[in-house]
Amino acid sequence: MSDSLLTIERLDLSELKKLYVHSEGLLHANFLGSVLNDPNALALSIENQEWTYQEVLECALTWATTIKKHCRKPKRIGIFAYRSQASYIGVLASLLAGATFVPLNPQFPAERTKQMIESADMDVIIVGQEAVASFQELSMGLEVSIPVAFLPDATLNTKLPTIRTVIDQHHVQHGYDFSEMERTSDSIAYLLFTSGSTGNPKGVPVTHANVVHFLNVNQAKYQIHSEDRLSQTFDQTFDLSIFDLFMAWSNGAAVCSIKPIQLLSPLQFIEEKNITVWFSVPSLITLMRKQRLLTKGVFPRLRLSLFCGEPLHKSSVQAWREAAPNSIIENLYGPTELTIACSSYRWMDEESEAECINEIVPIGKMNDGLQHVILDEQSNPVKEGEVGELCVAGPQTFPGYWRNEELTNSRLVKVVADTGEERVYYRTGDQVMVLPSGNMGYIGRTDFQVKVNGYRIECGEIEGSIAKDPNVLSAVVLPWPIENGTAKGLRAFVVGNDLEPKAIIHSISAELPAYMIPNKIDVLDKMPLNSNGKVDRKQLYQRLEGRR
Repeated sequence: MSDSLLTIERLDLSELKKLYVHSEGLLHANFLGSVLNDPNALALSIENQEWTYQEVLECALTWATTIKKHCRKPKRIGIFAYRSQASYIGVLASLLAGATFVPLNPQFPAERTKQMIESADMDVIIVGQEAVASFQELSMGLEVSIPVAFLPDATLNTKLPTIRTVIDQHHVQHGYDFSEMERTSDSIAYLLFTSGSTGNPKGVPVTHANVVHFLNVNQAKYQIHSEDRLSQTFDQTFDLSIFDLFMAWSNGAAVCSIKPIQLLSPLQFIEEKNITVWFSVPSLITLMRKQRLLTKGVFPRLRLSLFCGEPLHKSSVQAWREAAPNSIIENLYGPTELTIACSSYRWMDEESEAECINEIVPIGKMNDGLQHVILDEQSNPVKEGEVGELCVAGPQTFPGYWRNEELTNSRLVKVVADTGEERVYYRTGDQVMVLPSGNMGYIGRTDFQVKVNGYRIECGEIEGSIAKDPNVLSAVVLPWPIENGTAKGLRAFVVGNDLEPKAIIHSISAELPAYMIPNKIDVLDKMPLNSNGKVDRKQLYQRLEGRR
């Protein structure tokens, strides 16, 4: 770090303590506590670069000061950077400036990012050195004017017509202004954009109170401590990345960013960075199994292995158990609207296999403080053991879609309890059922239920049947072909080793009716994944349509 940056001594510990107290109930409060507790502890690792808590704070404070000098009370700050100092420390700088941060991925299509920028109505955009060229191109097509673009580690000599003020690395303002930090726990901490049914990204704002509750619940479960090293596998536009950053920073641990290319074979990364807490989407297990990397005991140092973002299959857990014999394995579940994850299920080697439905690991029980109901198609609670849509209420529920009251109302439902109390629940769109143990079994998405030739079919059931083949590592079933809006059949895609489609069809025909048998099974080297590491069904449809 530069010698010109502040030190904690020059900052004045009394002022830092005041800031910590003033930030109580906010997302970044416990980060400040970690700085006060051990400023020299490792906070962030990106490839071969490392930053202590003191260095991260110094950097974030100077950036926040610079932003506030040019934009007195920023409301929303976009972060146009990728797995870099700007992308991670920019989050803290935004919070310390009293603003909401909005992650933007330079690798996303420019039109999608434009829609996010214009929808979020940003005051400032932080641009990482690695994203300057993309930002120049992007800014030329904006239909709105951005007051400030801040390039903390780069220089830009080109004038951008849609940016009123450009601040580069030569104009970083040192010192820190503690005034005008009027944020409450109900203020929006971050704004994420997820895929919308209209093709336009939908904004999901999450309050400080939402995410602080989540962090407190998870700390009670996982007991993250200063010796822990957390992986950072997720893109920052994916809310699971918030877990990595703030579960680490709230508890004096280090977060270690992994390059996308390393995700294909993360063994060296896990060993070199001494990772103790691994968190990823389940698809990464499939990739490693395909390469036969999950050999017995290869991850002996992992104490926690967490998976979220898509269904976790039994065979994946069994393979990971062999590779990480000393690790707790948990399946986390939750849509962005319910703040990162709202339930979890701890794998128990003896009991858990019997609790899997369609080879899918249960999603467990709700986080402390949350309430849930399971509703049928008429919005009535289902009977015990029946399948219905999971609806959740409580302190992790988002305040409503960004500037879209109609969409918000369509996803909320009022339910009157036996006590007569009326409560508003978020409809997840996920089908679940309560198991005898009290855990919830995951059935599938409501929108993955299709009618084929008059029969109602749950694609997840077929995927589970296919996945029973020991050579199958991943399976996806889609309705296809579709004529005049009606599905006329099914198509399956599988990844694995030494697969024979005819043998798979013969095997599943013994347990599924004829109308649930795919017309064809395509064997792929790997499943297409989106930027969040999830299976990208849109790409599979494009393949069927002959566009790929």
